[in-house]
Amino acid sequence: MAYSKDQLLARLKDLQIEFSQYEHPAVMTVEAQAKYVGNIGGGLSKNLFLKDKKHRFYIVSALADTKVDMKVLSQRLGLGKGGLRMAPEETMLEILKVPLGSVTPFALVNESARDVALLLDKGFKAQDRCFFHPLSNDMSISLNTNDLDKFLKSIGRDPAYVDLEANPAVGKDQPPDLAAFVPSASTVLPDLPEQASAVQSAGGSYVNANNNSKAATEKAMKPAKDVQNVKDTSAKAVNPSSSFTDAEKFVEEILDRISAKLLSEKLFMQTKEGNITQQGQELGNEIANRLRKCYYPELKNLATIFKNTAYTQGFHAGKASSLTQCPRT
Repeated sequence: MAYSKDQLLARLKDLQIEFSQYEHPAVMTVEAQAKYVGNIGGGLSKNLFLKDKKHRFYIVSALADTKVDMKVLSQRLGLGKGGLRMAPEETMLEILKVPLGSVTPFALVNESARDVALLLDKGFKAQDRCFFHPLSNDMSISLNTNDLDKFLKSIGRDPAYVDLEANPAVGKDQPPDLAAFVPSASTVLPDLPEQASAVQSAGGSYVNANNNSKAATEKAMKPAKDVQNVKDTSAKAVNPSSSFTDAEKFVEEILDRISAKLLSEKLFMQTKEGNITQQGQELGNEIANRLRKCYYPELKNLATIFKNTAYTQGFHAGKASSLTQCPRT
């Protein structure tokens, strides 16, 4: 059961945590929040909900003016340059139990968020008070970091503050400095409900995402004629010694290529100039995420079976060949 805003505030009071609360219209960005509480004094926070390729999730909570480079952060976690991406809205609702625009460290109070990692900006420590949403973006609360730590410890979290703007070298002799923050387990989500969702196009009309998802998925899964003409660069080439021998990496490679191909197709809502709209891009991301979620387990099982069969067949072939070459006694 998800915590409500009132339940969270009651819990803070039970913990004897001092905080101030400020009601305001729902805000979607820290810039909009600043219009209502920015003149009070204290550090406003921006909060990102991220995921990696292995379906592990992260909340990155930083001061509003802290520059968070996703590629650098991904490398510091040991995930490679493109290992992190924004988690989709439906995942946010399922795991954090908060709507878009309401991401907050306080969402970790929900049991469904037990495996979500938390990275806190060390800049918070220099602020007398910091502002966060209490599970809802129509209110902001301010408190000091000692009380934030007290709350996190009450739910079994050991708060840690890091320099989110640092860019240390990562290499053979310099391991990723934030690797300890990577969750040890991935989060298993239930199947998404089969219901129509609408996405607004640039012209103001709405399209049924399910219908477009079906058409886009069919087009993405169907071999295209121009696929053979695409030059495979070394950056995108599959390493036979790693991807082909690891079923999980192999499937990730397939789904990454399908998703990239899908997002490159201009089959989403377009403007008159022919540019893909933001809504179209969001629809493409949703389709790619659903495609990965639906087909990953099945493809992984098939890849594992194929690999094991290939190994078995190769073993028998090698054995038969060696027997025919052995001299008879």
